[in-house]
Amino acid sequence: MYPGMIPWWKRTREMHWAREGCGPSVGFGERHGMGHADDEGGGYGGGAFGVRRPLRFLAYRLELREEQVADLARVLAELKTERAQASVDNRRTLSGLADAVAGEAFDAGKAGEAAKSRSESAEKLSQAVASALQKIHALLDPEQRKQFAYLIRTGAIGI
Repeated sequence: MYPGMIPWWKRTREMHWAREGCGPSVGFGERHGMGHADDEGGGYGGGAFGVRRPLRFLAYRLELREEQVADLARVLAELKTERAQASVDNRRTLSGLADAVAGEAFDAGKAGEAAKSRSESAEKLSQAVASALQKIHALLDPEQRKQFAYLIRTGAIGI
């Protein structure tokens, strides 16, 4: 492709995704895991629900009332904190694995600790996601729950 066409191509892709109902703040790069400022890789970045502005997106799509928005903001903030901690744990685990390999002899103890830490971190994160979903379920009305489930199924939001 001619290099001068790349900005045009990106712009048309962003318009395409915005027309599909992903909200005005979710463009091609953000939807496909590119261009996130907080994307650390490994599935820990990208926001709480896989969209850049999950609170605003969900408030609009689910037609939430003010008190629901406040409760949802609290739940998403807790989940964001847990994901940030998981990201820190992931970097710490990688450092431990690198230390196990860096010495003259392979240090199986350090490697085992790092692997154990990784699995514990993943378990904590999955529990936090389940807890967040339970809290969200409690604050939504039946029709909003159906819409939320639809958004999850279609991939409009990623858990």
